[in-house]
Amino acid sequence: MTSTISKRGQNDQLDKPKKSAKGRGGAPKKRIRREVHVKVRLKTTERFLIESKARQAGMRISDWVREATLKAKVVSRLTAEDRRVLHMLAGMANNLNQLTKLAHTSGMLTIAIRCGSLLEEIDQALKYLNSDDGKDT
Repeated sequence: MTSTISKRGQNDQLDKPKKSAKGRGGAPKKRIRREVHVKVRLKTTERFLIESKARQAGMRISDWVREATLKAKVVSRLTAEDRRVLHMLAGMANNLNQLTKLAHTSGMLTIAIRCGSLLEEIDQALKYLNSDDGKDT
């Protein structure tokens, strides 16, 4: 340790003051450490949009993305049952086109009854697809 004598005749220490017994200063350790990283590739425009939304919210980009992903509502893809109903609906549309062609050639009265039942089936299929859980038919 180096010391000098001041005008008052006392020794002044030139070295830095001693650190605490723990040895380190700085910010306290975080209780929860995020150790898992997820890498996402973005276009420049997507990155700019995320940055601007985070800035508007007064958040860092990582905090904003974390909140957005945790609170996002995810719409699932079509289930096997939904695909089956869509396939059936396409078949019914084909049948309707055939009935229309038949109505032009053979007359309207015989076709009207068949069209009514087919339209009812199409209506039921559309109600199924438009319902949230697929149970509302």
